[in-house]
Amino acid sequence: MLVRLLYVSRSVKPETPEETESILNSSREHNISNGITGVLCFGGGIYLQAIEGGRNQVNALYTHIVKDPRHKDVVILDYQEITERRFGGWTMGHVRLDKLNPSIVLKYSETPELDPYGVSGHVSFALLEELMATASIVGRA
Repeated sequence: MLVRLLYVSRSVKPETPEETESILNSSREHNISNGITGVLCFGGGIYLQAIEGGRNQVNALYTHIVKDPRHKDVVILDYQEITERRFGGWTMGHVRLDKLNPSIVLKYSETPELDPYGVSGHVSFALLEELMATASIVGRA
């Protein structure tokens, strides 16, 4: 059974390109062997991530994510059974939220800075789908 989990978290310390690259690299290494795909959006101390795969694998990964000391305030925005993957081309694609066109973010948020804590999971997922449609997601590793 396939599931998709969408969550948000805050970085414990100011994010650096090296820290984010470390997260992406470890995600890609782990995900490929566990059949997990997804996308990580980051910027302004916020991480928004969608992960897809088998229910047991996604649940185990989320348990690991919650315990990761690099972030806090981990909140599930959406969790659902799916019939097909939406992010099947990425072991872990990524988007820099601070580099997005503010008009895209304003479609889904009250301000040009996205706050996934203040919108529904459906709204956050709609933003991810728009990012896919506009080729804003990179890192097809």
